[in-house]
Amino acid sequence: MTRFAWTLLIAIIACSIFAPWIAPYDPDLIDFSKRFAPMSMAHPLGTDNLGRDYLSRLLFGGRTTLGLAVVIMSATMAIGFIVGAISGYLGGVVDILIQSVVAMFQGLPGLAFMLTLAGVLGPGATSLFIALVVTAWADFSRIVRAETLRLREAQFIEAARVLGAGQHRIIVQHLMPNLVTPLIVLFTSRIGRMILTIASLSFLGLGLQPPTADWGVMISDSRAFFRSAPHLMVMPGLCIFAVSLAINIIGDDLRDRMDRRTDRWMVS
Repeated sequence: MTRFAWTLLIAIIACSIFAPWIAPYDPDLIDFSKRFAPMSMAHPLGTDNLGRDYLSRLLFGGRTTLGLAVVIMSATMAIGFIVGAISGYLGGVVDILIQSVVAMFQGLPGLAFMLTLAGVLGPGATSLFIALVVTAWADFSRIVRAETLRLREAQFIEAARVLGAGQHRIIVQHLMPNLVTPLIVLFTSRIGRMILTIASLSFLGLGLQPPTADWGVMISDSRAFFRSAPHLMVMPGLCIFAVSLAINIIGDDLRDRMDRRTDRWMVS
């Protein structure tokens, strides 16, 4: 199952990356004479209500949705990593102050705060980026802090201190490399949820806007034509489902592997 998930995910990512060379048409090319054209050799997945080739829009939509999800997740985890590592390693007053701020953000109703922030900032990629990063970084910082507290008391960290290593060297050479694996697992387990959130906000009109080729926007645009052309909603929905499912399967496998590795390390 994991091998199938990797194959599916790599195939979707490859199609999204090479969309400009794979897509048969410009995704924004409008041709009213071909509105709702059926599937054919010229248009393998037909066309939408504006006569745009749907296969081309799906390919470019994956490029937009996945690319934005990776950028937002990377920014979110970078902030969470820096804040959590500093809080966990330094401890004391610094830890108390940082955790007070983290608790304040985590005390806010996440979904409502995110929708409010996106609504206030207005629709668009920038407001979507800000709303998701602001509402998600605190959770990552808590996880990184907990892992940092565990590693800070590990024997190899104590050995580095005894040998005279400074804080900068300990953090860069010993602490950060051991946080990479948990961060990779965390990234894969949360990126699927991020993709769903981006698509949901775009569907509600608070994220990316037409005519941008995005899976959430495509679902939103095709709502009015669900009875006459249900495939216009189903196909981008299936793409979102396939990516999320593949990422969750891969994330679960990575987490199991890391847990087994940790158990062997503790036993030894």
